[in-house]
Amino acid sequence: MDNIQLHIREVLGFLTEQEILNQASLATACNQALHNGSREGSDFLGWVNLPSSITEEEIKDIEDAATVLRTRCEAVVVVGIGGSYLGARAVIDALSSSFDWLEERQSRKNPVILYAGNNIGEDYLYELMDWLKDKEFGIINISKSGTTTEPAIAFRLLKEQLESKVGKEEARQRIVAITDATKGALRSLATIEGYKTFVIPDNVGGRYSVLTPVGLLPIAVAGIDISKLVQGAVEIEKATAPNVSFDYNLPAIYAVIRNLLYKQGKKIEILVNYHPKLHFLAEWWKQLYGESEGKDNVGIFPAAVDFTTDLHSMGQWIQEGERSIFETVISVKKPTHTVQIPYDESDLDGLNYLNGKRVDEVNKMAELGTRIAHVDGKVPNLLIELPELSERYIGQLIYFFEKACGISGYILGINPFNQPGVEAYKKNMFALLEKPGYEEATKAIKQRI
Repeated sequence: MDNIQLHIREVLGFLTEQEILNQASLATACNQALHNGSREGSDFLGWVNLPSSITEEEIKDIEDAATVLRTRCEAVVVVGIGGSYLGARAVIDALSSSFDWLEERQSRKNPVILYAGNNIGEDYLYELMDWLKDKEFGIINISKSGTTTEPAIAFRLLKEQLESKVGKEEARQRIVAITDATKGALRSLATIEGYKTFVIPDNVGGRYSVLTPVGLLPIAVAGIDISKLVQGAVEIEKATAPNVSFDYNLPAIYAVIRNLLYKQGKKIEILVNYHPKLHFLAEWWKQLYGESEGKDNVGIFPAAVDFTTDLHSMGQWIQEGERSIFETVISVKKPTHTVQIPYDESDLDGLNYLNGKRVDEVNKMAELGTRIAHVDGKVPNLLIELPELSERYIGQLIYFFEKACGISGYILGINPFNQPGVEAYKKNMFALLEKPGYEEATKAIKQRI
């Protein structure tokens, strides 16, 4: 069976093959460091061999918990922010029916998956809770500490609503906590209340956690085969082992190319998809690369567009704007369904020349035509091709991007596994809200407003 493929032909007008090959030893050393823990961030490398370390017993435990939620619930709310929800949402959106959530419970095999704790929108929370009033729902609460502001607020509200609706005993059966093994507010609450729990490994950061219970439980609740997802990741884990030659290590090649383009002044990478189901895959990718590489005043800015939709809004800028960008295009070779364009007697829209063609053929020609146009417009293009949207290939893609991100960060010369910059806004927010312990910060910041 085919694996995902990386095509680099459309960057060779901007880089030479020799320039890429000249970076082989550096990329190989960076890949080796991910496996032997010899560089910064070595305490957060649990994701590197995670896929192959997941046991059948762990998969069964997750699937059993998912079955409980599927049996009892019409809807399950995933409470989390950043890596605590983006990976799961990326996979669920990619592999679920686009309109399944509109179906009545009797017509749907699995619960609707909803998300909370990823914003502080009062209207959003009100409307979510209002929708849930007459629904049988459950909660997957994901937080290492249990005190992160956004998910903590959402969980407090939803927990109260669920307990008021079904009682504390039934609520215990519908709440799953994914948290630290031994410490933190959520761990303490889960112990007191008797929630089913899963552990967030200490050596796996949030943005790399999609193949832990953080991602696997919500994905399983949605009815997606997590064994196949993990197997796809295992295949790319093996294909990127330290003994694999640079010529065959696709994530290493991708990491090298993006860093070489960065040195040429290509400061922005745009992840492009031509499949609406991949929107949240791009959102997950943005966090993975933005949080990993954006530090020490360096790093490629990760952006994303959904084509052809965004060709009608961002296409002009990409074609003729500042030449500080390159594109990485995700292409799905074979769609799941078949839709053919019909003949129309009047042909007022002028589309009879497309009679009998599949919609996907039109989409593919739009993709090819756009890539050619953008390369002609001096925008380098990388192409990642998936044979189809399936658990296996999404699993491959996830690990491809994770491994490439680690290698790329080390090439860049930074620690890709910390995120010191995300604390600055929190300190200011807590000071403005007059949180206990922030009195001095409150005085200082109030002098500035």
